[in-house]
Amino acid sequence: MIDIALVEEAWKDVDVGTEALLDAWKVQEGDQVKQGQTLAVVVLVKTSFDVVAPADGIVEQILVAKEDTFKRGQPLARLKASG
Repeated sequence: MIDIALVEEAWKDVDVGTEALLDAWKVQEGDQVKQGQTLAVVVLVKTSFDVVAPADGIVEQILVAKEDTFKRGQPLARLKASG
């Protein structure tokens, strides 16, 4: 199982304690995804970022709902890698 989170580089120069907003999910639980595919769009300090699949697999569980906020390093979803 792979935890999916916003890449650490997106948090560079962001104050500790700042949260991001999960703006939209592009997939649902059970969806088959390919490495590099956009899974979600998040907003952090007025900037949008795509969260992409780190590997091919199936979205096992979505952990942060659309329009909820999350902290640095917090998993947004879990991916069951295929292969």
